[in-house]
Amino acid sequence: MRIAVLGATGMVGSRVVDEASARGRQVIALSRRAVGRTAGSPNVTPVAVDANDSRAVREALAGSASHGGVDAVVLALRTVPVDEEFLVGTTRTVLDIAAELGIRVLVVGGAGALRSPDDSHLLVADNMAFVPAGIKAVAAAGIAQLRTCQSHAEADWVYLSPPALLEPGIRTGGYRRGTDTLLVGADGRSWISAEDLAVAVVDELETPGPDHHITVVHRGERPST
Repeated sequence: MRIAVLGATGMVGSRVVDEASARGRQVIALSRRAVGRTAGSPNVTPVAVDANDSRAVREALAGSASHGGVDAVVLALRTVPVDEEFLVGTTRTVLDIAAELGIRVLVVGGAGALRSPDDSHLLVADNMAFVPAGIKAVAAAGIAQLRTCQSHAEADWVYLSPPALLEPGIRTGGYRRGTDTLLVGADGRSWISAEDLAVAVVDELETPGPDHHITVVHRGERPST
């Protein structure tokens, strides 16, 4: 399996690159500047790609003289401040290209698109217990990104929502998988490290499940810092 990661130098993308390459997968690390930790493994080929350039994205996924085409692409893009138009546009572009080339797409999205654990009729984005007013725009962008996936019947995609809190941490390899409802861990927290989220990403690519919308949470209590 050859995996492309778009957003390869970000918090999630860089860890997906590390996880996939550590398992012996060939990884095409796509980012605006092909530098940094993505260049440290013989299994990783850094490629400079502007996500706004659809032609460059297509060429990177289809392959070139320096690297072959890919079997799957992980879309792990985030913007600060949030740019919903960019996120939706890039997702649509990747889905279009993937459908044409026969590539599986895994989108690392947002928790806001999940159902609340105590009220299945309430999205996490509308639940103040999980999404304060200051990050409503981020949650809304994630929902729009999921809707873009759902409207694309031709592509083979899965949308992975992290739990309420996602942050750098340690790799334990332990997580619990769910579908479209926010999960809460044994300690009452909805949390996972970016390292364990990357484990879940590569697991899903290696052994795809039947669901288009999935989520994960750390198995056990959150490690103390």
